[in-house]
Amino acid sequence: MKNLVADVSGMVQGVGFRYFVEQTAVQLGIDARAENMEDGTVHIVASGDEQRLLRLVELVRQGSRYSSVDHVDYVITDRCA
Repeated sequence: MKNLVADVSGMVQGVGFRYFVEQTAVQLGIDARAENMEDGTVHIVASGDEQRLLRLVELVRQGSRYSSVDHVDYVITDRCA
């Protein structure tokens, strides 16, 4: 199990992006939560299998139907017990 922390910039607020992230995570079988930040970015915290987390990052880069992702900063770390 690994942890993912990501910050997504672009047109990602007010377009259903958080819902997209959380639903995509469910489909991948991982836990994730997405939060709007004051600077207009979306902060994502997720945990699960590393390959599934990497797939989440790929899909987040593509964005949802109405979003436009400019950049994704992320780190994947070992999950602490």
